[in-house]
Amino acid sequence: MGEKEASLVNREPLWERTLRKIRELWPLGDPLALKDSVGGDLTQPDLEKVRVKIDACLAGEGGEVSARARAAELGETYAVLTAHGRRRFLKLLAEAYDVDGRELDGAMTRYREARDPVERQQATVNLRDLLEPPRIKLLRQFNSLRGGVKFLVDLRAELMTWAREDEALQALDRDLCRLLGSWFDVGFLELQRITWDTSAALLEKLIRYEAVHEITSWRDLKNRLEGDRCCYAFFHPHMPQEPLIFVEVALVNGIAVSIHDLLDQEAPATDPGQADTAIFYSISNCQAGLAGVSFGNFLIKRVVADLSVKFPTIKTFSTLSPIPGFIRWLQQQEDVVELVDVDSEAVACLRAEPIDVDCFSALLGAGGSKPVNEKQRLLQQALLALCARYLLTAKRGTQAWDRVAHFHLSNGAQVKQINWAANRSPRGIQESAGMMVNYLYDLSSIEKHHEAYRSQGQISAVPTVKRLLK
Repeated sequence: MGEKEASLVNREPLWERTLRKIRELWPLGDPLALKDSVGGDLTQPDLEKVRVKIDACLAGEGGEVSARARAAELGETYAVLTAHGRRRFLKLLAEAYDVDGRELDGAMTRYREARDPVERQQATVNLRDLLEPPRIKLLRQFNSLRGGVKFLVDLRAELMTWAREDEALQALDRDLCRLLGSWFDVGFLELQRITWDTSAALLEKLIRYEAVHEITSWRDLKNRLEGDRCCYAFFHPHMPQEPLIFVEVALVNGIAVSIHDLLDQEAPATDPGQADTAIFYSISNCQAGLAGVSFGNFLIKRVVADLSVKFPTIKTFSTLSPIPGFIRWLQQQEDVVELVDVDSEAVACLRAEPIDVDCFSALLGAGGSKPVNEKQRLLQQALLALCARYLLTAKRGTQAWDRVAHFHLSNGAQVKQINWAANRSPRGIQESAGMMVNYLYDLSSIEKHHEAYRSQGQISAVPTVKRLLK
């Protein structure tokens, strides 16, 4: 395996990675650079220095090359600040470089008083220009810098945490989200299949970004990339070594009901050319700063199209998905004692926050999806019915309560089956009492299910799942 054996993954903190990359990509070499003349906490005098530099960027003095150099200098300065200093920097952008209300009022007056079509058209153009905050022009300058797009994606990841409690920063976050959304339109993205021959640096990122089922070793990763397993990711031209989102797929016969079977490194590989089912068992968003920019649905459709061409024997496309909100929802139901009418031990396990993993694992028994005694049979029956109620009826407005369910239902999938003891890991038990769900992507009815869910909040499920509600 060569260099892939060196370490499992370098878990360098986000902003340390960002700073290191900026130093590599934007070497200023100026002893009077802004970053060397301001303190890390960005006190008021230092904030004024930053403001002067921002004004110069917006004025466009010296042409495009000078503008890019100033933007790079501002980016490097931002990255070397403390968290307190970075927040002050963003507050400056949010408050001092927003839309000018007085100019906007004047433009609206001129629009209303325009007397002919030409004058009204000019007033409309002027009004449209003023509605765009000056900070957007500054942020756009990073698009032309090598590494600048990734810098803004990482900047937004941090901004979002502060924006939750600051209205001014919320407005800045919305501006940045819209800007990134235009840059990351699915038409600009490239679908790539990642294999064991992919660079070690990129494979390390898969390990770091895997958000559903932890990759525990290089052998585990290799098992997920070869033979009857494959991985696809979306990339952006300005971030060619940074996956945006990736999906892991198992090519098998029949719908999988246990994640342990899919991830078993000792299981013999099957011939993918004879597989009849593709199981999407892990989908991970890699860039926290792209939250709200949706391209996961396009990823699944593109992968389905690619697999259909390369493996014509595959006729069924399904997921084996976690149910991350089930236990949290269950603990909020006041009648949980009556609903799980098994015994006090089971209720105590489920009531614990977090759920008592050892206790519940003992109730599940030694292994397998089938109960081995009457108590386990009753527990399975009760929790499968509750999980069906959760997936089919628990809503946030018209949307499914469960975020994974919402993702797949909005893409046109339907609930195929709920699987008992499908994920016996501590996380699987804590989130969903060990259960997982298959969402079926029936190519002939995807659009129908999509429209019914998006327009009416209607959740499609096969009859066997619906019967669990009774």
